[in-house]
Amino acid sequence: MNRFFSLRRLAAMWRKEIIQMRRDRLTFAMMLGVPLMQLILFGYAINNDPKALPAALVATTQDRYTRAIVTALELTGYYRFDHVATSAAEAEALIERGTVAFVVTIPSDFGRRVDRGDEPVLLIEADATDPAVASGAISTLGTVAAQALLHEKGTDAEAEEAARSQLNVVVHRRYNPEGITQYNIVPGLLGVILQMTMVMMTSMALTRESERGTMENLLAMPATALEIMLGKVLPYLAVGAVQVAVVLAAAKALFAVPFVGDMSLLMLGVLLFVLVLVLLGYAISTVARTQMQAMQLTVFYFLPSILLSGFMFPFRGMPVWAQALGEILPLTHFLRMIRAVMLKGAGIDNVRAPLAALVLFVLAFTLLALTRFRRTLD
Repeated sequence: MNRFFSLRRLAAMWRKEIIQMRRDRLTFAMMLGVPLMQLILFGYAINNDPKALPAALVATTQDRYTRAIVTALELTGYYRFDHVATSAAEAEALIERGTVAFVVTIPSDFGRRVDRGDEPVLLIEADATDPAVASGAISTLGTVAAQALLHEKGTDAEAEEAARSQLNVVVHRRYNPEGITQYNIVPGLLGVILQMTMVMMTSMALTRESERGTMENLLAMPATALEIMLGKVLPYLAVGAVQVAVVLAAAKALFAVPFVGDMSLLMLGVLLFVLVLVLLGYAISTVARTQMQAMQLTVFYFLPSILLSGFMFPFRGMPVWAQALGEILPLTHFLRMIRAVMLKGAGIDNVRAPLAALVLFVLAFTLLALTRFRRTLD
């Protein structure tokens, strides 16, 4: 019986695995860290009904009706009027850059039309590139604005229904008037696919050399750390170019995603983003000792990047601390750039901030990778 099963041998194997787990601290940390991170992010950071959305107000007069409507909209929790535009052109630039989600325009004769009993007009422009962001706020707009006017005018109950019908709320869903979800998801998928493949492949660049026993030959070559890094990551830029071409072609052919921007500007952003990803993957490969550890670190980075970048859930719907974490993720800035260029036709002035952020990521990850690689040579 001892030949087929032995408690002593089982105990020995059990102790051996415990010792191995204690040595592989990264895997053990991942087993505890990933579930905890999922719990925190899904429990606190994810919100499908975003509130306190940034909005711009265009109003040449500040009469009591205008103040009543603005106050009522802010009290709904959906609108946060932190920008006051002096002209329609200024408001257009704000919504094109993505600085605000809504532009509420109150005409100069709004108060006079209310007093005369004419039909006052209220215009709201919503950034509908993400339909989930605009739907809740728009659905409450007409009722809240009408009630604010009724309260300010002191309309009695008998005339309430008639007065309610006097307000004409005009809603313009910009960039995606039909509210098609694919217009928001498919451009973002380009960034997600690039991130998943580029980081994972390049994160195994050095660990593969160590596991195959060719690291000594690599280090014996008369090449600097920068030359080795570029030799490892540049071939993956070609792989990324093929992926970009496939995704953009599929977006147009299969989903009819509009492309109204400058292709050269989009390619500049994509090039910077791919460069960020391969440098990040290479930096991970200088930290990990095995390909399994490199893959685990990639997954640990990939999960919060998907959840906090604004790809799956509205970025403005997250709490402030989650938005702060999202700002340090390259995917967040890439999504802003590609959606602005593809769907809004934004120019270089309107995407300068995300492009500058990607350049900073390139410099930071280059420095990190070179520093870590030099330490592994010691």
